[in-house]
Amino acid sequence: MATHAKERKILFMGFRSVGKSSLIIQFVENQFVDNYEPTIENTFQKTFKSGGQDFNLQVVDTAGQDEYSIMPQSYFMNINGYVIVYSVNSEKSFKVAQNVYDKLRDMKGELGVPVILVGNKKDLRMERVISFEEGKKMADSWKAPFLEASAKENPVHSVREVFEKIIHVITTQENGGVQNKSSCVLS
Repeated sequence: MATHAKERKILFMGFRSVGKSSLIIQFVENQFVDNYEPTIENTFQKTFKSGGQDFNLQVVDTAGQDEYSIMPQSYFMNINGYVIVYSVNSEKSFKVAQNVYDKLRDMKGELGVPVILVGNKKDLRMERVISFEEGKKMADSWKAPFLEASAKENPVHSVREVFEKIIHVITTQENGGVQNKSSCVLS
């Protein structure tokens, strides 16, 4: 018995040059983009299997936000989940991640924000300024999952885990907060 694919729209947000596009392009096209070109806004499509279910994902890559960004209404309409990204080598991007989350929560309310926090560029060990513990602490304050990723180093596992995690959060929330054991993602 074949189950039909579920449509899900995921929005990536965060400060400019934190690697939102790199994570998405690595996931969709299996390639690492080394050169930085500021994104205006792009939408990518990919069919993805998670927990035995097929998902048709629409992944929206947003322009970088800062503390003064006005978020367009489209960021709140028909979005199933949010991935907020900061770079482990940028204090500013970490502060912007909190700011983006606060704006999101103001617009969406306390409940109903399937979100994960991703500390990107974990391969830049020597340049790291945000510890894993600091990232985890911020995500815990949001009651959201946290993980670190790299679109460059071990991308198949690292980047796939980002998408597994957000799909898991969306599915859990859709099921009224009840976790489906068969689709549990361990980190």
